[in-house]
Parts: sequence; structure tokens; C-alpha cells
Amino acid sequence: MIFPRDMIFISAAFLSGSVPWSYLIGRTRGVDIRKGGSGNTGATNLLRLCGRSWGLLGLFLDAAKGALPVLAARYGAFGLFGPAGDWTVAAAAIAAVMGHVYSPWLGFRGGKGVATTLGVLLVLSPSSVLVGLAVFILVLWIFRYVSLGSILAAVAVIPSVILFESGRFPIQLIVCLAAVLIVVRHRSNIAKLLKGSENRFSFGGK
Repeated sequence: MIFPRDMIFISAAFLSGSVPWSYLIGRTRGVDIRKGGSGNTGATNLLRLCGRSWGLLGLFLDAAKGALPVLAARYGAFGLFGPAGDWTVAAAAIAAVMGHVYSPWLGFRGGKGVATTLGVLLVLSPSSVLVGLAVFILVLWIFRYVSLGSILAAVAVIPSVILFESGRFPIQLIVCLAAVLIVVRHRSNIAKLLKGSENRFSFGGK
């Protein structure tokens, strides 16, 4: 049964996730990141167009907008609402990611969901984050493709969350769905990788 409290947590998570922080940061720098680089509204494109410091800020905020509403659902919010059950926490998690991917402030378009999923995972399964980050860093270091690192990290998270969150089916399910969503959102990057036309990451940066 869904209670009003649960709907508040889920709705708040979607609204939090929908705030296009990387896009807004770009605008403060006089750049519309939808019209440059990859055209994506995520932190990687912000880094590409505005430099490392701004990209890292975008990454932090995009992760935070996923982590905070899930924290609120899991542990309660400001003394107003008590902790919710795993199904509500899981629903809030995917709502935050969906808000980022389909932001109503950008015509229901958005980023690929990697940073926001990272924030969600930091709350739901920190051990899975370590596995995903290890895969991402290794792939980025060897191949210098952010997209490939993100895809393989998402894939690696699936068995990790099943292993580390045993007995918490709602969390396992929602994290797996988020990982699949990330892969699907990278389908254009997959096509470019296969063609050899995907942009490589420069460790020099701005």
C-alpha cells in the first residue's frame, strides 16, 4: 500500500533529480552545454566545455541530487516524516535518476544518469560504488573513453549489488534497472565506439 508520505518522498526525489545542475552551471559560464561538445547535459560535457573545476562541481551536484532524497526516504526527513520501507526508498532512487534523464525543465530531456546513479548508490550500496569506480577508472585509464568506462561500470554494478545487498530485493531490482538505463542512454556512444569515432578523454583538461 502506498501512503501519502511515500508519494512525497518519490515526488521530491523526481524533482530533486530533475534540477539540471550541469546545464545551469554552464549557463553561468555563458555556455549552453546542449549546443557544444556531445550536446549532453551531464557533468562530462560540462567538464569538456567549461573545464575540470566546473565539471567536478557539476558531478558533485548531480550526485548529491540523487543521494539526498534517497537519504531522506531511508532515514526520515527533518523530523517531519519517519523512515520509509525498502520499496519506497527504491522508488525514490529510480525517481531521482529518471528526473535527471527526463528533466521537465529541459523539455523532458537530460543526461545519461551516471552521476545521479552514483549518488543513489552511495546511499544504497557503497560497496557496489567501489566496484563500479574501480572498473570506470581502469577502463578510462586504459582506453580513455568516458562512455565505455560508464557502460562497463554500470554492468559491473549489477552482480555487485546482487552480492552485497543480498536479501534486499527492492534495492537490487532498482539498482539493476538504473544500470540498464545507463547502458540504454549510451546507445549513441556505443554506435560511435563501434565506428571508432567516439571522443577520447584528455587527462590534460582545461
